[in-house]
Amino acid sequence: MKFPDGFLWGGAVAAHQLEGAWNVDGRGPSICDVLTGGAHGVAREITDGVVPGKNYPNQRGIDYYHTFREDDALFQEMGFKCFRTSISWSRIFPNGDDTEPNEAGLKFYEELFKDYRAKGMEPVVTLSHFEMPLHLAKMGGFTNRKAIDCFVRFATTVMERYKDLVKYWLTFNEVNNQMEMHTAIFPYTNSGIIPNPNDTKHDVEQKVWQSIHNEFVASALVVRKGHAINPNFQIGCMLAMVPIYPATCNPNDVMHAEILMRDRLLFGDVYVYGEYPHYLLNRWQREGFHIAMNPGDLEIIKEGTVDFISISYYMSAAVQANKVDEWDGHGLPGQVRNPYIEATDWGWQIDPVGLRYVLCTLYERYRKPIFIVENGIGMYESPDANGYVEDNARISYLREHIAQVGRAIALDGVEVMGYTVWGCIDVISFGTGEMKKRYGMIYVDADDYGKGTYCRTRKKSFYWYRNVIASNGEDL
Repeated sequence: MKFPDGFLWGGAVAAHQLEGAWNVDGRGPSICDVLTGGAHGVAREITDGVVPGKNYPNQRGIDYYHTFREDDALFQEMGFKCFRTSISWSRIFPNGDDTEPNEAGLKFYEELFKDYRAKGMEPVVTLSHFEMPLHLAKMGGFTNRKAIDCFVRFATTVMERYKDLVKYWLTFNEVNNQMEMHTAIFPYTNSGIIPNPNDTKHDVEQKVWQSIHNEFVASALVVRKGHAINPNFQIGCMLAMVPIYPATCNPNDVMHAEILMRDRLLFGDVYVYGEYPHYLLNRWQREGFHIAMNPGDLEIIKEGTVDFISISYYMSAAVQANKVDEWDGHGLPGQVRNPYIEATDWGWQIDPVGLRYVLCTLYERYRKPIFIVENGIGMYESPDANGYVEDNARISYLREHIAQVGRAIALDGVEVMGYTVWGCIDVISFGTGEMKKRYGMIYVDADDYGKGTYCRTRKKSFYWYRNVIASNGEDL
């Protein structure tokens, strides 16, 4: 099945997972620089500053800061039409509230985006991908309204600087992940909310809801400023899409799944329609949340709606209403194993049809173009005796998901802008901080503790994806 002309095939990464060079050329510490390494079933620790003896994998990344030209040449060899990355906020404003930007940081991204363009790749740039300067987090993150001004200053600075290099911008990455409010890593990385052991459940939720409002205001202001800087900018939101299925056709399961899914979709409702849905306003009142809003906030949100929706998609989930009482605070209340689909070694349920389902749901709800900016599979891998990684399971995963994207376009009429494979080169896993959870089509010789040669090797999927792009999706 051939994809539309101009379809943006590519790969996706985030600065904090691959750049390294965490304290080089004036960069300040970010929130991910004090996240320790974890593992499946072992949560990453948020430390108070850098603690000697702890393992901080994001400080290393894969040293892309120094190797980007060579790595970009590999992406070019695969035929990428676009490349998604983020700008490390603390590389531009080391503390977040600085009045003047760090020129060395600005120069780095200028060279980076020029290199993408020279190699035929359209930059797709995320402004906030879990990279808030640590200093701002210590000021309360987005619970503090000052973060709005700091983010808008940062975004305006880079949009102005790269107005002729970057067309596609995303504001906040997977902003709806923080609806899992009691898994500390999500409010921390989305909004810079440092866990406080004295906070009650209601305290945590109040902080998250206030942060979400402030992020909506910040995003809308950036959309308006971006369009003023360059009317040709395309500025989108970025949602983590995990379709939530009822485990049975019991009406209680169906209603429970619907309520949970609203938590993921309310962000799209605000980004696209520019207003809070009634069910959310009702919830705030019913549960006693008081959201501080300045005069004009709602008008700003109304005027700063997005041009397109970008999404990540890895898995689906199933829930059962009568299992809610057994919930331990992790994942979704009432979440159960879906017996009809397989799962990865990390328990992520593999559901290609769910991607088509998500595309249809979003397009019917919003009628906006959709950009799939993350899709991929993390696997344990090691090269064979010849140094080759034959990652057939990854090829199968990507093939089946891309086929469902093709069906959504051809059969359902969904307008899909492009598709970027997450972690097209092995990077530090966000959720666990591991290197051994590998997503890439390029193998990086490094372990969870930074040991290795860091040499890059093309996997079997590298050549497969190159053929997919060359045939515009016809050769899967």
